[in-house]
Amino acid sequence: MTLVLGVDSSTQSTKALLVDAADGTVVAQQTAPHPPGTEVDPTAWLHAVDAATQGLLERADAVSVAGQQHGMVAVDDSGAPVRDALLWNDTRSAAAARDLVDEMGGPQACADAVGSVLVASFTSSKLRWLRDHEPDHAARVRSVRLPHDHVSLHLSAPGTGAFTDRGDASGTGYFSAPDDAWRPDLAALALGHEVDLPRIVAPGAVAAESRGGAVVAGGTGDNMGAALGMALAPGDLLVSVGTSGVASTISPDPVADGTGVVTGFADAAGGYLPMVTTLNAAGILDLQARWLGVDHDGLAELALSSTPGAGGVTLLPYYGGERSPDRPGAVGTWTGLTPATTRADLARAAYEALLCSLADAVDRLVATTGQEPRRLLMVGGATRSAALRALAPAVLGREVVLPPEGEYVALGAARQAAWALAGSHAPPAWPEREGTVLDAEPTPHVREAYADLRERTAPWTS
Repeated sequence: MTLVLGVDSSTQSTKALLVDAADGTVVAQQTAPHPPGTEVDPTAWLHAVDAATQGLLERADAVSVAGQQHGMVAVDDSGAPVRDALLWNDTRSAAAARDLVDEMGGPQACADAVGSVLVASFTSSKLRWLRDHEPDHAARVRSVRLPHDHVSLHLSAPGTGAFTDRGDASGTGYFSAPDDAWRPDLAALALGHEVDLPRIVAPGAVAAESRGGAVVAGGTGDNMGAALGMALAPGDLLVSVGTSGVASTISPDPVADGTGVVTGFADAAGGYLPMVTTLNAAGILDLQARWLGVDHDGLAELALSSTPGAGGVTLLPYYGGERSPDRPGAVGTWTGLTPATTRADLARAAYEALLCSLADAVDRLVATTGQEPRRLLMVGGATRSAALRALAPAVLGREVVLPPEGEYVALGAARQAAWALAGSHAPPAWPEREGTVLDAEPTPHVREAYADLRERTAPWTS
């Protein structure tokens, strides 16, 4: 049996799957936590990947890492980080993003150059923040890596230079997805001086050799890894409900959305992965459960005992600011509270708000790509909730396919590792696992109330 190892270095933890390269069967898996926060010592990821891959890496013939997108790992001449990494969900660089967009000629010019309109999440925005707020650190930066680059390099043999792939690179703000090339001028514009950038590894190519002699693939971003793990094809629209909320689809053509709502990323297989991302997702439910003093099962039970529309209660769940729409300074907003409001209504409103936010993301993606999905899939830890399963098709207004539970980012990384090991023109075709189809009567009035609140607080495009 030929084994490959897929690693998901996410915001919250490292997950490692040892997989049969022939059919994608998971043989073993391990995990290790990451520290909390939006500013993290990247050395913590290296300790976590060592712990999660212990006893597995030695058994693998190939390995690949998919990691959280956008994070800034700025290193000096010796390869040591000049400061803690700023993660995708750190919004301190919102003003820096606006400045860079203006300097690039405005939103549409920015999207034409790099596929997306910059927001606080993007690496280049964080580099500009570093230039303006920590000039001594900025001056010491010799090279900039993404989180998955940093972990991949750690797993590689000594002497290997930093490398990345087109998928993750397309979320930096200094990579042209249509041209498949770095824009070093834009990296220099952000930081104030030229920097070295990782080597771009072609889809399916071998990037390096591990310390133990295994093949190391180029790796990719977590969303690109999930697309590979689920073998998404044109016509599939994937909604992921995790720390962030993500709606993505496979497209043969690049996207340049000047409104900034749809990001025009590349994928890990040579195509494109247009995407809408929200900062607030599963955390909406975590917060609501804490406020109501229940666990997640209790929150679901409460929500299902209320009625569609939550007794007139509507929530705009932008607790930590928001990325789609771009409102980094936003806060959560409740409306419709009366003496008749119940705990069940409050629980229901949280689920409906999360799903309305995701439905907005789906609508924008469909409108921008012009691709009506043949099926809508939903994954993520929050999909274990009975309430989310019951309410998702009602709020989204369409049938939802729930794939079998799995670590699809790590599985996608494993598939990429198997691809590099095989040296084939396309990723291996692993058997598709049948999902559960969810359906319900649509509740359009829920979305109408949500849209009214969203527009009253600020326009969608802000």
